[in-house]
This record gives sequence, structure tokens and C-alpha cells, in this order.
Amino acid sequence: MAKMKKKFEYPKDFINNFICGNAVDIMKQIPDASINLIVTSPPYNLKNSTGNGMKDGRGGKWSNAGLINGYSHYSDNMPHKEYVKWQKECLKEMLRLIPENGAIFYNHKWRVQAGLLQDRHDIVSDFPVRQIIIWKRKGGINFNPGYFLPTYEVIYLIAKPQFKLAQKANAHGDIWEFGQENKNKHPAPFPVALIERIISSTNAELILDPFMGSGTTAIAAKKLGRNFIGIDISPEYCEMALQRLKIPSSIIKKPASKKNSNVKHNQMSLFNKMVA
Repeated sequence: MAKMKKKFEYPKDFINNFICGNAVDIMKQIPDASINLIVTSPPYNLKNSTGNGMKDGRGGKWSNAGLINGYSHYSDNMPHKEYVKWQKECLKEMLRLIPENGAIFYNHKWRVQAGLLQDRHDIVSDFPVRQIIIWKRKGGINFNPGYFLPTYEVIYLIAKPQFKLAQKANAHGDIWEFGQENKNKHPAPFPVALIERIISSTNAELILDPFMGSGTTAIAAKKLGRNFIGIDISPEYCEMALQRLKIPSSIIKKPASKKNSNVKHNQMSLFNKMVA
């Protein structure tokens, strides 16, 4: 079930549950070295873009994208230095949670801001990055003639010294091609097949996703017979993930009506704590 309160008891309140709250605050309540594998994709701070219409709402090449309105309960718009500090704090907690044979698969997106490449080195440079995997997204539509169609994201494999892949998993290359989930209600969902590839490539029994969103990591873990912990700041997404686990078809989005197209979500800082 989805849980909302200030303090949780590990493992009773965590295993195979969705926890609604601030990712860092919740992770701090989990003991050291208790999570085998972490798979996640944080918000990309897209609304802090220097162009492309994301910041002022015009949309640009993102004009028809779900993320033009930000996430539920989070605006995705921090000053870059604050965003980097926050993500490093998240990764520091993640690293504490995995044992010496554990790993983190941290998905992010490179972009050019004001003529400078943001390759996320400023976020991951202090962490033991072992490998970079390219997620090549199939398909997509480009709404701006000034740009080639963006078709890839980057997964950083951040691993402790004793981490090893499952048997025969090293036969996979480092460029993975998986289609996007276009029918998911969440504005930036992972494809289930991508998460299944990651989880099945390890021997992990317990998987954490601190930015769970619509629950894709939980779906993949359950399908593979593994346990999960999901965390998200948004009560809406926690409920979405819970319902999806019970009824997979509940995640399919319906065509937006004109009447509701301009509805604005109340935004909540990721630095704020959820109150029971």
C-alpha cells in the first residue's frame, strides 16, 4: 500500500510498499547496506532550461510533451547549482544503502544549456561510476525544426567494488534500444522492458526506486519475483503506482478533455516533508 507519515519502521513499512514523501528523508530511515539494487530516474530539471520553451510554457520542441506542465507536486525548476547539490545528496544516500556487492542504475539526460554541455559530470563525479549505458529510445516526434530528434538517455552504472552482473548478463552491449511508454499517465515513465533488463542482469533480491513515479520499477520487480521499495513525493503518483500494481490497465491515459487542459497542479518543494 502507499504510506504517508513522518517516521517509518524498517523493514515492516518498506518492503513491497510505496512510501509517499521526500526521497532523501525517507532513505535516511533505511539502514546501511540493506538494499541490493537501486534503479531510478530523477526529475531532469527541464523547466530550468535556457531555451526550447520549457521555462516559459511555450513548449518549443517539447510543446506537445506531458512535462510542459511539470510533475505533480514538483515544478522541475531549480537553480542548477541547487539541483546538482540535491542530486548529489540523493546519490550519497543511495550509495550508503547498498552493500559492497550492490549497484545503482541512475538514468539521466544530457543537454546543452547556454552553449555548454551538461553531461551530469557535476553530479556523478564523486561516485564510483563503472560504466555508461545508452538507452536509445525508439520512435518519437520532433516538434521543433531547429533540433534533430532527441533519441537517447544515459544510464550511469554506479557500483561498489564487489558488484557483479548475473550469469550471461555481460553478453548485453552498452547501447539498449527500448521504446517509450506513450500511453502511461505519468509524464516521464520508464518502459517496463528497460527495468526488466536492469533487474534481471543482477542477482538483487530487493530493489529501491526513490523516484518511483508510476511504479514501473515495482512492476518489473514483481514480474521477476523480486521485492521492491518505492518512494515518491507525489500522493497522486503513489496512488497511481499502487493501482497499477493491482490493475495494470489503470495506468493507461485517457485523451485529455479541453475543459481540463489548463488545470494547474499545486506544486510542492522536494525539500519539504510530507506530513501525516
